[in-house]
Amino acid sequence: MQQKITPFLWFDTEAEEAANHYTAIFKDSRIVKVDRYPEGTPMPAGTVMTVVFELAGQRYVAMNGGPEFTFNEAISLSVECEDQDEVDYYWSRLGEGGEEGPCGWLKDKYGLSWQVTPRVLDEMMTDPDPEKAKRAAEAMMGMKKIDIQGLRDAVEGASS
Repeated sequence: MQQKITPFLWFDTEAEEAANHYTAIFKDSRIVKVDRYPEGTPMPAGTVMTVVFELAGQRYVAMNGGPEFTFNEAISLSVECEDQDEVDYYWSRLGEGGEEGPCGWLKDKYGLSWQVTPRVLDEMMTDPDPEKAKRAAEAMMGMKKIDIQGLRDAVEGASS
């Protein structure tokens, strides 16, 4: 089935570089197509206009549109991780040259925001025991990269 909604990412001039960077990080990823600006457009003819790429089966389009628009935290891409090794891997790779934020958020070197979170975080934050859920939320709020064992310790009431 063809994807109905495709995220479209506006870059200044780094669309192809970013698409190559992202596809190198995620398994089951690839560049699908690169289109170039034709003569008579606002960008120099022959430069990359759009790059269609897939990350883990999800299709995206990256466009070189110039410096008029930049990314901000109003939108982010969320990476759900199975374990701490995955959290560490994506945090490290996506964060290269970027900026760490709170609660599992980071900005990559292109300014795009990502949430790198373990699947277990949602389970902890929605625990039927409101005190455990509260401790999970409080622990997460004090973290940059999510530490699963730190969350578990907080949920169980262990002091760090």
